[in-house]
Amino acid sequence: MHLHILGICGTFMGGIACLAAERGFKVSGSDENVYPPMSTQLESLGITLQEGYKREHLKPAPDVVVIGNALRRGIDAVEYTLDEGLNYQSGPQWLAENLLRDRWVIAIAGTHGKTTTSAMVAWILTYAGFNPGFLIGGVPTNFGVSAKWGQDPYFVVEADEYDCAFFDKRSKFVHYHPKTCVLNNLEFDHADIFNNLDEIKRQFHHLVRTIPSKGGLIVPKQDHALQEVLKMGCWSQIISFGTQGEWQAILKENDGSEFDVVYQGKIQGTVAWELIGEHNVNNALAAIAACVHAGIVPSLAIEALGEFKSVKRRLEVKGQVNGVTVYDDFAHHPTAISTTIAGLRANIGNKRLIAVIDIRSNTMCMGSHKHELPAALLEADAVYVYQSPKVIWNVKETLSPLQDLFVAQDTQQIIDNLVTKVGNQDHVLVMSNGGFDNFHQRLLKALGQTEMAL
Repeated sequence: MHLHILGICGTFMGGIACLAAERGFKVSGSDENVYPPMSTQLESLGITLQEGYKREHLKPAPDVVVIGNALRRGIDAVEYTLDEGLNYQSGPQWLAENLLRDRWVIAIAGTHGKTTTSAMVAWILTYAGFNPGFLIGGVPTNFGVSAKWGQDPYFVVEADEYDCAFFDKRSKFVHYHPKTCVLNNLEFDHADIFNNLDEIKRQFHHLVRTIPSKGGLIVPKQDHALQEVLKMGCWSQIISFGTQGEWQAILKENDGSEFDVVYQGKIQGTVAWELIGEHNVNNALAAIAACVHAGIVPSLAIEALGEFKSVKRRLEVKGQVNGVTVYDDFAHHPTAISTTIAGLRANIGNKRLIAVIDIRSNTMCMGSHKHELPAALLEADAVYVYQSPKVIWNVKETLSPLQDLFVAQDTQQIIDNLVTKVGNQDHVLVMSNGGFDNFHQRLLKALGQTEMAL
């Protein structure tokens, strides 16, 4: 079978391409922006890549055109597909029908923590001696790739609530039919496709409806929105975690780097790892609970996390120059920003923490969370914000409660100002869900050329 993927360089679609090639399918694809590292990863698998969305890319006709959710009507390749009656599907549908059948699917859903929790589950299964498949929206350091077919029944998938395609506005995760499913948390997000939280709750309940009665739902008991989802109807075993849940954590270090894992009041073991932050502790509880439901012994799951190496772009240290440490983190929602800052603050104590924010996601650019952002940034000693042309609200005015604020519409202005303010032992936390104009490396280079304050 030959499939051509429109939007192949996206993390999800690129993952599908890798899985399909690994399974022996002929794969080609096109995208508006074909560049490393995804392009080189795909080309190394023998996948033909083409720039732009042109009808010529679909000649001769592939067996199926897999259309990404960034594609819209009016695009040449899309119109040609429809006019010529070519067989087409969304990425989630193709994945479910061709690669997930006869697998024990473990799906990780939620507003935050999907990528990290998915990576934890895949690693625990691997540590336990299995060879699981996975499709994750990031690159787990333990594996070095974002997607792998595997050989055992288990398949771990990051289950996104974003829509599937222009012709299928359901959330991606309704296609996966998991046997084990984590609902990590639920907040309003994706304001470009959802009008309110209730609409997202409805999509999450569509996912709940697909879980078999013998399946397991791992849900935090303290998450009010998810408890409301379950009240709409639930036919599966519910396994709770977090405060008041069956699975709980007792911190031994305030930064979350060491904690006891408790199940129904009994300590199962201790996790001592390189991750920090209460949010990662909760991610760990969800991952352990999911793996135990899938048949892994609790003590082995706990032991595995001691060797878990996190995911690229999750509080990842990009470099240290003249005593200044620069981090890269994917946080872009106020809750994720707040928990990431809190985790780093607990780890570094009273040392200066400087936050750099790239306002990039559609939801943030639209201003849906703007009033929550000042509180999310309060623990930072200084805040730098890049205001892209897409931002339609007054950033300086909204963030005026912050004491030390610098807003610019040019990343170089931020770097130029920042290097004059940082000093030895400062920590610079850069948060963006995009490439951010190679900000981290440019900043590290500039720091190396500047005499640091003491």
